[in-house]
Amino acid sequence: MQNPAGLCIGRAGARRYTRRAMDIATRLLEGDIRALARAIRLVEDRDPSAEEILRDVRGRAGAAHVVGVTGPPGSGKSTVCDQLIERWRTAGHRVGVIAVDPSSPFTGGAILGDRVRMQRHTGDDGVYIRSMAARGHLGGLASAAREAIRLIDASGRDRCLLETVGVGQSELEVMLTADTTVVVTTPASGDSVQIIKAGILEIADVFVVNKADLPGAAKVARELRDLGRQPKGMTAWQPPVIQTVGTTGAGVDELLDAVERHHAAIADSGELEQRRRDRLRAEIEAIVIERAADRARRELEEGTMGSELSGDLRGIDPYGIAERILNAHASEIH
Repeated sequence: MQNPAGLCIGRAGARRYTRRAMDIATRLLEGDIRALARAIRLVEDRDPSAEEILRDVRGRAGAAHVVGVTGPPGSGKSTVCDQLIERWRTAGHRVGVIAVDPSSPFTGGAILGDRVRMQRHTGDDGVYIRSMAARGHLGGLASAAREAIRLIDASGRDRCLLETVGVGQSELEVMLTADTTVVVTTPASGDSVQIIKAGILEIADVFVVNKADLPGAAKVARELRDLGRQPKGMTAWQPPVIQTVGTTGAGVDELLDAVERHHAAIADSGELEQRRRDRLRAEIEAIVIERAADRARRELEEGTMGSELSGDLRGIDPYGIAERILNAHASEIH
């Protein structure tokens, strides 16, 4: 038997592999927070059993409202998230948080800054917070974040926050996982320009000018309103601009209302379903690309195709070799 990672395992190993995945999936669906943590760790480690767990729980996912929060470093994203969590919990919602942190230069693991900032919720079993290391891998991070959110959703948490470290290309990729994307900025000089340069206007559903008690907040808010006036998607939704002070909670109720209104608007119009369908299509495409690339590497390093690279480099046809690798894979499927 061959597992999803392409490793051969015996029947006894396959049974252990299946039993472990089923046990974790069963406990996760029952709301066991340790099983949830274990499943997310397996996803991060790209463990073969993660795929089976995801397959087992998929039917229970899809109910959570996924809210992505991004913005320049130092804009107060985590403080705003902390205030949102407090209000969701007061309303009786169960919350999951994926905080994408910079990687430690020594271990490659996440620097747990967001857990420190949200530590007042760590004793609440209605809030699950997980830091995820960026590790410099764009595609892998997007995939791991997407799968972690699916596990949180299946565990019975109806609100999920996804916070990223900035507004770069990796953040844009991760934000495609969210139903509602909140872009946080501040009155600090250049923040609105940074958002424009990052191309994040196209994915923002709600703008937040945090630290609105500082000079220049009204000016940044006006700029963002002018830039975000074009309706997005299937609805006539125009991204509102909310001014907040995360440290005091000022404006956060208005932000929460905007987030909930956006979700209702896209759900009523059918856009939410279409967004999720588009994401599923992109997910399938990414899986196919990843597995095709893995197969090509194995063929070139260990298989017969590697011998094709010997001899005169000028006589090697890379397109022809690539086509033969793909055709060999297709013949195995059929």
